Amino acid sequence: MDALLPAEGEPVARAMDKLECGQLDPDEFYCLVLSILGCHRTRTHFPAIVRCLKGKEPALYMELMGLHTDYWNKQSTDIKVQSFDTDFELAIARSLQEQNNLAEKQSELSSVSKISFADVAKKSSRRNNTVFLSSSENTTFCNNERTLQMPPKTNSHQITREKTCIINSYCGQPEPEDCVTCLHSEEDIFHVKSPAPRQNKAKQSRRSRRKKNSTLARGQVSMRPVMVWFRRDLRLHDNPALVGALELGVPIIPVFLWSIKEESGENFTQATGGATKYWLHHALVQLNQSLVQKFGSHIVFRETHSCAKELLSLVQETGADTVIVNAVYEPWLNKRDDLISETLRSQEVKFTKCHSYCLHEPNSVNTEGVGLRGIGSVTHFMSCCKRNHPAPIGVPLDAPGCLPTPSSWPESADMERLNLAKMPHRKDGTVIDWAATIRKSWDFSEDGAYRCLVNFLEDGIKHYEKESGRTDKPYTSHISPYLHFGQISPRTVLQEAYFTKKNVPKFLRKLAWRDLAYWLLVLFPHMPSEPIRPAYKNQRWNNDKNHLKAWQKGLTGYPLVDAAMRELWLTGWMNNYARHVVASFLVAYLHIHWIHGYRWFQDTLVDADVAINAMMWQNGGMSGLDHWNFVMHPVDSALTCDPNGSYVRKWCPELAGLPDEYIHKPWKCAPSQLRRAGVLLGQDYPHRIVQDLEERREQSLKDVVEARQKHPEYLDKVSGCDMVPIPDQLLALTLGCTNGDDEVVKNQTGCFLLPVITRKEFKYKTLKPDAKDNPYNTVLKGYVSRKRDETIAYMNERHFTASTINEGAQRYDRIERTVRLMEDLPQPTDGQNKSRRTKRYDPFSVIPSSYLHLAN
Repeated sequence: MDALLPAEGEPVARAMDKLECGQLDPDEFYCLVLSILGCHRTRTHFPAIVRCLKGKEPALYMELMGLHTDYWNKQSTDIKVQSFDTDFELAIARSLQEQNNLAEKQSELSSVSKISFADVAKKSSRRNNTVFLSSSENTTFCNNERTLQMPPKTNSHQITREKTCIINSYCGQPEPEDCVTCLHSEEDIFHVKSPAPRQNKAKQSRRSRRKKNSTLARGQVSMRPVMVWFRRDLRLHDNPALVGALELGVPIIPVFLWSIKEESGENFTQATGGATKYWLHHALVQLNQSLVQKFGSHIVFRETHSCAKELLSLVQETGADTVIVNAVYEPWLNKRDDLISETLRSQEVKFTKCHSYCLHEPNSVNTEGVGLRGIGSVTHFMSCCKRNHPAPIGVPLDAPGCLPTPSSWPESADMERLNLAKMPHRKDGTVIDWAATIRKSWDFSEDGAYRCLVNFLEDGIKHYEKESGRTDKPYTSHISPYLHFGQISPRTVLQEAYFTKKNVPKFLRKLAWRDLAYWLLVLFPHMPSEPIRPAYKNQRWNNDKNHLKAWQKGLTGYPLVDAAMRELWLTGWMNNYARHVVASFLVAYLHIHWIHGYRWFQDTLVDADVAINAMMWQNGGMSGLDHWNFVMHPVDSALTCDPNGSYVRKWCPELAGLPDEYIHKPWKCAPSQLRRAGVLLGQDYPHRIVQDLEERREQSLKDVVEARQKHPEYLDKVSGCDMVPIPDQLLALTLGCTNGDDEVVKNQTGCFLLPVITRKEFKYKTLKPDAKDNPYNTVLKGYVSRKRDETIAYMNERHFTASTINEGAQRYDRIERTVRLMEDLPQPTDGQNKSRRTKRYDPFSVIPSSYLHLAN
C-alpha cells in the first residue's frame, strides 16, 4: 500500500483488517477497494495490496485474484441468476467496458450462455457487460467453449465461502497500456477450493436485515449514482438525506450549490449576511475534510445563478436518477424546491425531501381542536403540536459507517470561488480581517457542536433555569449557530438534554420557540419586511442615521448596550437577554424602526435565522403576534445580567477602572473618579446620545396610540386588542373545514380578523391618551439575582399574579354577560352573603351598541 495516497491507504487498510477477521467477504472487500481507488488504480495496485495474503492465507489470496481477473476479463457475458434459498445467495454485478474491436465483440456476444440449477435454466445476453458469479466449490461456468454445471444445493455447512459482488460501473475510458497482467487463467480461478468457514448467527442476521431493508430487487444492482444536496444540514450524524441515499445501495455524490441571488431572499429579507457566510465557509471546509478522511469522498462545489439548472446539469453529467435533500422552510426556498422538483421530474429524475431541520414540520402543525386564541405564544403552539402532530419526533440516526463513491466524479469548483469568506481590502491593498475574533471564538466543526452542547449540559444547565440572563457567566449553550447550519440536529439536542435527567424545561422550550418561528414564517411569508399587525404600518419612526450608526457600533454612551453590540460585532453572537436589551433600546428609546435592527442582526450574527430574527424583532417592535409585555431598561437591566460590571469591562475596556456602582452609569461618576480611572467622557467614551429615557419612552407610547387610532378597523371594540388578518387556510383547518377557502366566512375587509395578544399599557393609553399616570408600566426593574433581591422578586411575582387573576375574572364576567345578553337571559346577580366591591368603571366591559342591535 506504499503507492497509495494517505486518504486511500487508511480505508484500504481497515478493509483488509476486516477481511482477515472474517467481517468482510472477498467480494465485499473488492467492492470497497474499487469504491476507494477507482477502476484504473484498482487494476494497477490490487495485486500488490493482497500480496501479503499469499503466504498466510493462500486460498483467500487465490479467490481475490480470481475476482480481480474475472473483473478485467475482456470476453464475458452478463448472466442473471435467481436463487432458491437465502443461505445460498448469488448476486450479479454489471460493469460497462469498451472494447477496441467492436465488430469482434458483437460476434462474441452472440453466443448464448447456460446455467443449470437442477431443474431451472435461464438465458441472458447483454451487450458490453462483464459478469461475476458467486459459486460453490462444485460450480461450473459456461463461457463460450466451457460449461460449468452446479449440482443441487446441499446443507449450509457444505457450502463454500459465498460471494456477493456489487461492482462499480467502468468509467468508459480505454484500458491503460501498463495494466497488470492477471496471474491465473479462468480454469484456475473457478476451480480453487476455498475453506468453508462457518458463519455465526449474528452475521447471518445482519445480512438478512440488510437484504430486507434494501430497496433494490434481489439479484439486481443499479449503479446510477444518487446526489445528496447539502444545504443547512452540514453533518453526518442524524442526517436523514444521507441515510436515505445509503439505503439505495448506489454510489453517493455529495453536492453543495451556492446561488447568492436565491439564498438572499425576497423584499430585502437579507437571509445571508457577512457573518453567516463566513461561518458557512468554514463549516463546509470541516464537513468536506470529514468526508475525505472517513470515506474517501468529497463535496462537489458549484456556484450558479439557478440551482435548478445546475442540478439538471449535474444529473446529466453523472447519470444520477435521484436527488435527495433535507427540507428548508423559508417560503422563497420552498418555491425554488417546487420548481426543481418539476424540472427534474420532467427528466425522469426523482427529487426526495427529508425532514430534520425542526422538531415539528411547519406544514404539519395546525390549530384544529385548539383554536386561534393565543396564537403567537409558545404555549399555544405547543398545544397545537401535542394535539395535531401525527408523527413522533423519533431518535437521532447514526452516522454512516461507509459511503460508496462513484467511479468518476463531476468537476468541482474551488471553494474560494464561492466568495463566502472574502475579506475587503483597503486602498493600499491590505486585507481587513474583520472575522479574526470570530475565527478564534468558535469551532466550526460538527464535533465542535456536540462538544459545545455536552459542556453546557454538564455545567451550565444547572444555572440556566434561574441565571440564563447572565452575560458575565457561561450559563447559555452557544449552540444556536450550529443549529442554524444543521451541524447538530434539534432531535439530538432534545435527546441529549433528556438523558441528563436534569431540570431543563426552560432550555427545551427554546426548541419550541424555534419551531414556532418557522411556523409563523410559513403562515406570514412577509414577516421579515412587513408588520403582521396592519395598524402599525404607518407608525411614526425616527430616521436619525447618527443614532442608528452609534447603536450599531456600540457608541451610545450606555455601557451595557455598547458592550453587547461590540460583542456582536467581534464574535457574531450575544445571549438572548442582551438581545432583548439592545432591541428595547433601539425601538422604545431611540424610536428607530425594528427593520433596521433586524437587518443589522442578519448581517452580524453567526446564527442569523430569518424566522427567529423576524419573529423577535416583530414582537419587540410591537408589530408581531405576541407583544413583549416588557421593556428592558438600558441601566436597570444590568443589575440582572451584569451586577459586577465584568461584562462591560470585557467589551468596553476604556471603562474598566470605574467602580462597580458607576460602571453602568459613568455620567453619574464624580470627575475626580473619572480622572483616576483614565476616562474622559466625550473622548475616551462617548456621551449619551439620548438623555431623558422616560420622556423618550412616553413619546414612543404616543406614536403607538396615534397609529392605533388611525386604524380603528383593526381594533376590537370589546377587548381593546389589536386585530390581525388570519390566513384563510389556517382558519379553515381551525374550523374543521375540508374545502378550504370556500367555507370561510369573511368580513367586509375581505379577510377574517382575529384579536391577538396586546400590551395592556397600549389599551390604556388608547382610551386615555392624555393621562399622565400609567398603571401598566412595562419597564422592568432589574435585580441582582433571584436569590439575593428576594423582596423585589416576590413583589414582582405577586403583582403579576394578582393582575393576571383579576384580568381573567373580568374576562369571564364579560363573556358571561355578553352571552346572556345575546340570548336574552337575565344578568347574574351577586350572592346574598358575597361581599360587594365598590363599582368601578371598566371600559372593556361595556357592550357595544352593534352587539345590542344583533341581539334584538
